[in-house]
Amino acid sequence: MRCGQRAAGSFSSGAGRLPRLRHGASAAGLLRRRGGSMEEREGDVRWDGLCSRDAAARAAALEHVGQAVLRRGGAAAAPRVLARLLMLAKRCPFRDVREKSEAILSGVQELGIRIPRPLGHGPSRFIPEKETIQVGNEDAMMHTLFADSFATLGRLDNVTLVMVFHPQYLESFLKTQHYLLQMDGPLPLHYRHYIGIMAAARHQCSYLVNLHVNDFLHVGGDPKWLNGLENAPQKLQNLGELNKMLAHRPWLITKEHIEQLLKTEENSWSLAELIHAVVLLTHYHSLASFTFGCGISPEIDCEGGHTFRPPSVSNYCICDMTNGYHGVDDVHASPTTTESVCEVEALMEKMKQLQECRDEEEASQEEMATRFEREKRESMFVCSSEDEESAPTRDVSRHFEDTSYGYKDFSRHGMHVPTFRAQDYSWEDHGYSLVNRLYPDVGQLLDEKFHIAYNLTYNTMAMHKDVDTSMLRRAIWNYIHCMFGIRYDDYDYGEINQLLDRSFKVYIKTVVCTPEKTTKRMYDSFWRQFEHSEKGQTTLSPLPLLTTPSAPQVHVNLLLVEARMQAELLYALRAITRYMT
Repeated sequence: MRCGQRAAGSFSSGAGRLPRLRHGASAAGLLRRRGGSMEEREGDVRWDGLCSRDAAARAAALEHVGQAVLRRGGAAAAPRVLARLLMLAKRCPFRDVREKSEAILSGVQELGIRIPRPLGHGPSRFIPEKETIQVGNEDAMMHTLFADSFATLGRLDNVTLVMVFHPQYLESFLKTQHYLLQMDGPLPLHYRHYIGIMAAARHQCSYLVNLHVNDFLHVGGDPKWLNGLENAPQKLQNLGELNKMLAHRPWLITKEHIEQLLKTEENSWSLAELIHAVVLLTHYHSLASFTFGCGISPEIDCEGGHTFRPPSVSNYCICDMTNGYHGVDDVHASPTTTESVCEVEALMEKMKQLQECRDEEEASQEEMATRFEREKRESMFVCSSEDEESAPTRDVSRHFEDTSYGYKDFSRHGMHVPTFRAQDYSWEDHGYSLVNRLYPDVGQLLDEKFHIAYNLTYNTMAMHKDVDTSMLRRAIWNYIHCMFGIRYDDYDYGEINQLLDRSFKVYIKTVVCTPEKTTKRMYDSFWRQFEHSEKGQTTLSPLPLLTTPSAPQVHVNLLLVEARMQAELLYALRAITRYMT
């Protein structure tokens, strides 16, 4: 995608609603028709009905849950059940479910049974909880998004609670993910979640792996597959090679790799299935970047999201501190207001000068090509010198093969791979139509999401209003594609060094290429001057989310996620096109 040129099609489904399942069917109904299981049962406790938009259905379901948990002196109050109730009490967008879940937990506690409490503070380790939206305080538009997400997935996850800083993007993201995972498509539901596990595991993203392990089991997936990739069907094992190349070195993908998947006798993939799988792999590789880039915390009901230990006098215990949680009022390391204003004004001046240079003199094609090669070569030397360890994650290596295979710089000495010229193969002119032809509507959904992320702006910088930030956004997008060897002939890559400082480049490269190495210090130090930027309100949300210091950092991460996903897709789709021709 160059400049978000394709006009994003309208996918509005009313007040930001997610697309409905075919013929208005419920998610549970679709799963049962597909052979899956959504009978959410843990012992005597059934969770069916809590996701309903009908208050009476929820009330009946809550009454059943309460009776099941409290009967026989709380004998049914297993730790998993209590953790689930804690999640509902804190994260369900329906007030009646929150209140009843809290009451059930209190009833269990009165029986002398220890109940869990959340670990940490809020959906992100990097963003102070006071800057995030509190479930129950959202406006009508937000509530619709939250309710649709909860009704579809059975949870309101931490990714959603961080993405909601930018509601327009969140709506598009949720629609796309919903379609990929639950609407009619070439792949069965349990395959979709297993592919998500495979993709997330390549970056050691235990957060996403945990979510999709649960979803995989809920739709009837074979638990044996979770013991390791070697226990999954050969067809999925064959996808491992493409998974690792897409995640770490997509420029190495050739039509021969595609041919091997499509012509493997009884374990072969159809073209439509492969397109679905490729979109899922790239979606979860890039979502792993967002998860690590924003420091997403474990879900409350998952491992690392709650504890049964009692709190200390100060309301958090040693176990919290060793996990990096030091209290609600953790303060961002940030420059003074004066320093921030000066940095913003200096950047705005650079943008003005670059625009004037564009107007006065245009570099030759030879010079533009030289500047691209220089930037691509210099990107190899951008690396972190951080000593700080990133957040510990559970080992998930059993879900993929070749654990030593990782990111290698495109421009590494001795490795020559031809530059990918966007003029020869682009998303707008080639990838979009291929995806839409083989997996109807998904090309349009992805295009809308790319377009929103690329063009998202509130036209402000710090206290300055009516600022055109397109030059800066384009520099970020094109720098990411440059790291992947993708070149736009009409872009002057000399602008990147003028607009992006080293700490920002380190953050970008880490989040995009090795997200599991991202640290809070990196997050706090990049783009410091925008800590109070983009304060404009939008019609999508009257809440002051965009005035918070973390909104710009989340905005940047959305750019990184979509630029990475598109880069991976371009290499895979070009190889598929070459195979087809």
